[in-house]
Amino acid sequence: MFKNLFKITFRSLLKNKIYSFINVFGLAIGLAGAILILHYVSFESSYDNFQPDADNIYRVSLEIYQNGEYVFHSAENYPPVGPTMVKDFPEVIEWSHLYNMGAKNNVVITYEAAPGEPVKIKHKRFLYASPTFLKMFGAKMIDGDAETALSEPLTMVISESTAKKYFGNENPIGKRLRLKDDDFNDENCLVTGVFEDVPESTHLKYDVLISTPTLYSRFDGANTRYNTGWVRKDFYSYVKVAEGTDIEALEAKLPAMVDQFMPGLKESGGENVMHLQPLRKIHLESNLSDEAELNGNGDSLLYLSIIAVFIVVIAWVNYVNLATSRSLDRAREVGIRKVLGSLKAQLIGQFLMESFVVNFLAIVVMAMIIALVLPAFHAISGVPEAVKIWENEMVWLVLASVFVVGSLLSGFYPAMVLSSFKPSQTLKGQFRTSGKGVVLRKLLVVFQFAASAALIIGTFTVYQQMNYLKSADLGFDTEQVIVVERAAITDRQNRNNQIVTFTEELKKNSSIMAVASSGVVPGKKIRFKADVRSYTAPQGETHPLNFVGGDYELLETLGMEIIAGRDFSRDFPSDPDTSALVTRSAVTQLGFENPEDIINQPIVAENFGATVLVVGVVEDYNHESLHIKTIPSVFILQPFWAEYFLIKVQQQNIPQALAAVENQWAVSFPGNPFDYFFLDEYFDRQYRSEEQFQSLFSVFSVLAIVIGCLGLFGLSAFTAMKRTKEIGIRKVLGATMPNLFYILSKEFVVLILISNLIAWPIIYFVMNRWLQGFEYRIQSNFLFYILATVMVLVIAMITVSFQMVKSSKLNPVDSLRYE
Repeated sequence: MFKNLFKITFRSLLKNKIYSFINVFGLAIGLAGAILILHYVSFESSYDNFQPDADNIYRVSLEIYQNGEYVFHSAENYPPVGPTMVKDFPEVIEWSHLYNMGAKNNVVITYEAAPGEPVKIKHKRFLYASPTFLKMFGAKMIDGDAETALSEPLTMVISESTAKKYFGNENPIGKRLRLKDDDFNDENCLVTGVFEDVPESTHLKYDVLISTPTLYSRFDGANTRYNTGWVRKDFYSYVKVAEGTDIEALEAKLPAMVDQFMPGLKESGGENVMHLQPLRKIHLESNLSDEAELNGNGDSLLYLSIIAVFIVVIAWVNYVNLATSRSLDRAREVGIRKVLGSLKAQLIGQFLMESFVVNFLAIVVMAMIIALVLPAFHAISGVPEAVKIWENEMVWLVLASVFVVGSLLSGFYPAMVLSSFKPSQTLKGQFRTSGKGVVLRKLLVVFQFAASAALIIGTFTVYQQMNYLKSADLGFDTEQVIVVERAAITDRQNRNNQIVTFTEELKKNSSIMAVASSGVVPGKKIRFKADVRSYTAPQGETHPLNFVGGDYELLETLGMEIIAGRDFSRDFPSDPDTSALVTRSAVTQLGFENPEDIINQPIVAENFGATVLVVGVVEDYNHESLHIKTIPSVFILQPFWAEYFLIKVQQQNIPQALAAVENQWAVSFPGNPFDYFFLDEYFDRQYRSEEQFQSLFSVFSVLAIVIGCLGLFGLSAFTAMKRTKEIGIRKVLGATMPNLFYILSKEFVVLILISNLIAWPIIYFVMNRWLQGFEYRIQSNFLFYILATVMVLVIAMITVSFQMVKSSKLNPVDSLRYE
């Protein structure tokens, strides 16, 4: 019986090649798009799932207010938070904390005993970790003991790939690596362990871990600074709670802990609010200050998942629409089979078999499509190539579910319709499609083009917002600026001379327009904040302001505008000690009406006990992405503590300028690896998640539209075929080609207009919600909606016109003979 069903099925598919191609290829494209989206969503959603007991691990974040005014919400916290919680709260059973040295300093680690030349590597994936970290986070140790490897000062563990870079096939345990950084640390650390490389799907990426006891022993007071003190808040603090812990109740205990260990905080107008962030939600739901890396966006995943569903549903709708619209064509076949004794169940089985075969062939074609486009998809989406799509159990589960459910759903309704025909009517040619069937097909067409219109509007909106982000006036110039990170200098006496030599020699190069140094660059969060008031304001009436340290040429190099007063100048010897510049928004916060009013006025940074004189006002600028408001800032002169060199170069001479910078680096800072980036690229990396979303949204929106057009092409072909006799009669009566085109396409036009009216309010709500994630954003543009409607109409008419023109050119004599 099954053999016979297969024969009939394949004969039917081969007999109707156009419809078979549309069904198979449409479903294949739809499934490929949906599986690729699932691949991306699955990877983004899998962050930190591999950690043992991930559901019971939380990061303790810190939200800070001053005089009731929000300052910032940081992923970092005070060093004693974890051990204090374990000591005071019985439901907290383990703690660990990390100091992110790789984000704060330039670290060069060298294997000096290597055969031949020493192996020297500059590290960014570098953390100081408490002795409890390896065990709590389930590090897979290849060699060494997770419980003791980080318990002593000057000990370190390294990843498997890092061990190979330094030691090749040698055993690293017991060997020493020399650590040098730009805080003048120069230490030999003992390798006590090697761990498997951490997966890419974690918010904590590291290749080197050095014990926090190393920090505690560096100088007098280091233990207080890095371990027991409630002053510096620059550690990632993690706690593990007992199974079944009430997290809200635990979080409610944290204010009392803050009051106990920071008793003077409230008196000074401060408020610290601590939150427990689930480990597995950090990547998609946390975008705080001082994150270990740029995180993802959960809303983007939701929207892409909806698109994936749309794509598959549109493909299934095509199948159902074409199958039911061809009911007249297959009515006689069903009638003959019933006369010959076929039961209704057998007929249903035949049509379900067709659905299963079409879906199976679609999966085969889908696999071929994915194999072709997967490298490009990885490049667009940012999913590492090491993450294999076919090793994902969720992909197979969804694919199997889609195959079974899709085959049944897309095949059952046509099967029921076709098997319900009465032989007496079909064999006499008296069968007509039911009104309900026609209505259903129209509803399905409306759904397809409502989805297409919504996706086009969404694509326009996302593109326009991203274009706005990239072209907005930031208040400074990012173009043609090379940024070089400060060298790992351990010679305090020669440091200043090395910096001066480097910058002055570069200024002599004709390809270089300006050179400056700064403690922070646009695109990187400002870490130095202070509570500031005007000198005449009452004590305690402070405002949180960011502090940026740089040299005399910083504002000039970045093209920032001074709107009142002057820039720092070597003509004023007291500038390094007593002068400051503020931004326009800081002027307002400090109680001055106009920028000119604050010139030569002293301001006080209360928590540092420092008073400086404002000598200039800088126009506001967006130091970080346009997700957040402009940050009021203070600029101070610190030419020798800068972490970055900023080099403005001529556009036509970028390669020559870069070579000159590298050569001078080798002369001024021998033995330091040369590491640079371009400021515009660095700044735009803040929009990485949005750029990925834009690319994926656009590609899969086009895919959905193509699938819809395939279905419309098939439907219009069948409609034209069924109206062949009508076309012949109208031509005999004098109808022209435009008349026929109008008559045959007006139904589709009406359906498309209805679909757009349905799509508009839905996509307006969705895109407005997406835009709320940006402090600076475009307004919803009604023109996008009109353009989307026109585009859908044009695409649909082009799709339909081929069949309509073909039908209208038929000889009326042949048309009137048609049955």
